[in-house]
Amino acid sequence: MEVRDCLISAPGKAILHGEHAVVHGKVALAVSLNLRTYLKLKARSDGKVCINLPNIDTFVCWELSELKQLTSSSDKKEEIQRLDAELVKSLREFIGVTNGNLDSSASAILAFLYIYLSLFGSGDMPSLTVSVWSELPTGAGLGSSAAYSVCLAAAFLCATGNIPTPLKEWEQTGRWCQEDLELINSWAFQGEKIIHGNPSGVDNAVGTWGGMLRFLAGKIIPLSRVPLLRILLTNTKVPRSTKVLVARVKDKINKFPSIMIPVLDSVDAISCACEKVLTEMTCEPITGDHYNILEELIDINQHHLNVIGVGHPSLDTLCQVTAARGLHSKLTGAGGGGCGITLLRPETDSTTVQGTMKDLRDRGYDCWETSIGGPGVQQHFPSSVKEEIMEVLNQY
Repeated sequence: MEVRDCLISAPGKAILHGEHAVVHGKVALAVSLNLRTYLKLKARSDGKVCINLPNIDTFVCWELSELKQLTSSSDKKEEIQRLDAELVKSLREFIGVTNGNLDSSASAILAFLYIYLSLFGSGDMPSLTVSVWSELPTGAGLGSSAAYSVCLAAAFLCATGNIPTPLKEWEQTGRWCQEDLELINSWAFQGEKIIHGNPSGVDNAVGTWGGMLRFLAGKIIPLSRVPLLRILLTNTKVPRSTKVLVARVKDKINKFPSIMIPVLDSVDAISCACEKVLTEMTCEPITGDHYNILEELIDINQHHLNVIGVGHPSLDTLCQVTAARGLHSKLTGAGGGGCGITLLRPETDSTTVQGTMKDLRDRGYDCWETSIGGPGVQQHFPSSVKEEIMEVLNQY
């Protein structure tokens, strides 16, 4: 099979409000980050299939003849609801990770091979190289694995002809229609299952649709319009375990139900109030009052997150450093370390932003100025992508 070269990107994600709400039937608002994962698919003619992941120092090639011995029972034309357990087992044996948890490299390789073999089948498989480079730090709760899975799904669905190429000659970037995005999302979810076991589906949905998503009781609803908001994204680099933090919250609820359930109800109300303000900001002139409300909601939410037990001294430091410059911050994701976001008003000047970033970096944190609410998965002409990113992708 001949495939066309393509260049695809998908965004990372942050939780704006509603951390830990998803496991308690409450509203969570997830937003796309304007930090993206980029995938370049390049056709080969030497009978090899290669995956290059410079972020995690991984480069692997296989002969097509090796891969053709691995079969998939999946029907590529249907939306897949369950993983093909037999194929996963065969692939784990193939890459030599039959026991225990997978590291980042093995997880990424397994997801790549699973989606590749499921969609191309054991017949006319193409020779190609896939190179992936991400602006997102791995293991920081920012959806880097989901953005990777979304890019893989979009690239291979395009290559098999299951979805069309969305790029027009006069456009620098192209987006797929709703039906195609749903197919991309369903296959990306399979990659997330391989990497994480039992994901909520929020991360890959944000990577697919972008913007902002409302998550409630397992239902994911993309909001049609959201404002693009400036933020600082800070990685405290303090490792955390989502499983441990979720268990901690559940334990507090079981121990103090009359105290903790109202706190979670209040977090739910914060998410709904934030959604209302953001909706207003898309259909009427944006004012300082809108930002005043968003800042108050951020402060209240952060206090609630400390109450339910997912705060951390590193996150308290983030809030104190930014508050000293009149800015408002909260954790994003599971908590217990990890990342936080700081809202920037349109009029916040570069001196304040650069000073804040220096203060945070002086404390050993990583910090980026970016935005939330940008587009989901896209196909690009190379000229629309930053030169430094293309330099990395073009090395292979």
